[in-house]
Amino acid sequence: MTRLFITIVLSTMCAMLSRGAGIRFEGASLSPISIAPEAGTGLDGIYVLYDTSGVRLVYTAASATASVECYTYGVRGAAYPEAVPESDISRQGADIVINPVAADCGYAFNENGHTTYFWVSDYSAHPYNVNAIVIDSEQSCDLASLSIDGTAARMTYYSITGRQYEIDRQISLDYTSLVADMDNFRYISTPVSQQLPHIAGSIHPQAPLCDTYFHLSGDRFLRQWGMEQETTSPHYTTPAISAEISVTQNKRDSANEIKSDEALGGSAPAEIRFAAMTTDAVVFTQWQFATDPEFEDIYFQTPDLEYTYTFTDMGTTYVRFIASNATGTCDYYSEVFTVYIGESQLLCPNAFSPGASEGVNDEWRVSYKSIVDFECYIFNRWGQKMAELHDPSQGWDGKHGGRLVPAGVYYYVIKARGSDGKKYNLSGDINILKYNR
Repeated sequence: MTRLFITIVLSTMCAMLSRGAGIRFEGASLSPISIAPEAGTGLDGIYVLYDTSGVRLVYTAASATASVECYTYGVRGAAYPEAVPESDISRQGADIVINPVAADCGYAFNENGHTTYFWVSDYSAHPYNVNAIVIDSEQSCDLASLSIDGTAARMTYYSITGRQYEIDRQISLDYTSLVADMDNFRYISTPVSQQLPHIAGSIHPQAPLCDTYFHLSGDRFLRQWGMEQETTSPHYTTPAISAEISVTQNKRDSANEIKSDEALGGSAPAEIRFAAMTTDAVVFTQWQFATDPEFEDIYFQTPDLEYTYTFTDMGTTYVRFIASNATGTCDYYSEVFTVYIGESQLLCPNAFSPGASEGVNDEWRVSYKSIVDFECYIFNRWGQKMAELHDPSQGWDGKHGGRLVPAGVYYYVIKARGSDGKKYNLSGDINILKYNR
């Protein structure tokens, strides 16, 4: 019984608080729109009226006998209140009716020492009315420039401390641009939607990467009232360009090649694929290879979007991709890729044991780095050729004619050239250790 009594009392108190915390409007030609104020403004609500003609503001007190003081305030905040004239106030039980309603101002209602604050905005004082979108003759590579014939002025309200805030009109600007699909390495036509809080003479959205039309629709209030306006621009030809780059090196799976820590390059020959995808307005393209990071000494260039280049010489090469539109007013420069080819190295082992343990020292291979030309001949003690190798990654499995050769001493002769121009003329012994047949 006690719990039931407490529940009834709490419910009654909540109902009284909720009744005294709100306002409503009567006589409005279109439904007023309620907006949540920014945190910290001290406001309990914001209301946008289509117009204030014939509209009455009704504040409902907690009871018919509650004492309520009514004030308005302006840009200086609630610290400078003005009492609503008594001639504008009537009371009908718990309802305090204010007529006429003042536009674009704050209302304060002090009831039993507790004050609630509201802001009332008159939409008719700053309506959305856009007649046309004009594409300006001068366009930049980064931002489109559009002039707006019409108005959609900034709407504001003020906190109880006099701080100004903007009422976001949520005007929609829609157009088409291109978005990179890196998984499939292509650009995809994609709709873009941008929200504008207001329009002041011109707008400058991010320049689209393809030709398009700009479409304005607004605003949030007309949208909610079922009166949304829509305007479309003439055809827009974009000057803006962009590109996406892919640089991949063909990695060799050679266990006997000496690896390096270079991101690109390392041991020659290094085969690297350079690929670019570009947006619609790109006309000129070029991959540039230079000996200096400033690209003053360009030794190779190609207009191909995709190109595979094999680096065979020791040293550092700088590579970049550039592009421009038909008029040369918009340029694209990729990041600079650094390819480093190190000095050559060639080492020859002198023993192995084919057939003894599979995968463990069962093949004779040189250890190498940046060897671009290679010939190796292996002979037995009577000068009979056992094997012939033309790539340093290749090895001899100790077989001749499909069968393992006897254990003993064999001889190699190597002629090779490194990326640094170094020539190798090597010869030596190969000891085949005893193995189990």
